[in-house]
Amino acid sequence: MAGLAGLRIPGLGGWSDDPLWAGVYDWTVEHPTVGGALWAAAIQSDLRQLYAAAAEIGTLVPGSRVLDVPCGGGVALRGLQPGQGIEYVAADIARTMLERTMESARERGVDDQVVPRIADVGSLPFEDASFDMVVSFTGLHCFPEPSRAVMEMMRVLKPGGVITGSTLLNDSGLRHEPMRRIGRLAGLLGPGCTGIEVVQWLHGQGVAAPMLARSGAMAYFRGVKG
Repeated sequence: MAGLAGLRIPGLGGWSDDPLWAGVYDWTVEHPTVGGALWAAAIQSDLRQLYAAAAEIGTLVPGSRVLDVPCGGGVALRGLQPGQGIEYVAADIARTMLERTMESARERGVDDQVVPRIADVGSLPFEDASFDMVVSFTGLHCFPEPSRAVMEMMRVLKPGGVITGSTLLNDSGLRHEPMRRIGRLAGLLGPGCTGIEVVQWLHGQGVAAPMLARSGAMAYFRGVKG
């Protein structure tokens, strides 16, 4: 992600480093009362929608494979159940993020199902149609080529498989523009996308009826590959 911006805000770091923001984000998700209030105040978003979306991971049957990219600090692991019997591939561009994910997996008692992988979402090191579910929470807005990321995630998803995730949107209003500008200067945000673009990209990759639910600056998307 270093190529996103030549100028960096000191102390924040980029995603290939260990940015301060990553720890803040993880903390808010793990503390729903305070974190929920912060999400509502800062980006006018309901944190409970993240929990509900991640819970779908827990519905996968034994033997299923799920790809979480970027896994970050492992916030989506809250949906994985101990003894569920699935393979959960946690992929990220940063080794520090994978370390955080595995620490979280051990704390939740699901580390026996989690496989950490260094991976660039623009060129995923996985075979076509090799996952039953792909999750990407708060990811698209970080990628330098979000449309390419959607193509790669859909490539590795099996027909009938589910893609689900969330992203900050470029068309959530002028109220959130300062946040987007600061994020890009810090190297934390890429060019981003609009809600219409997310739906178009998913539809173009074989999702017949993509769903998009807006929540302040954030939006949650879901679709089934045809």
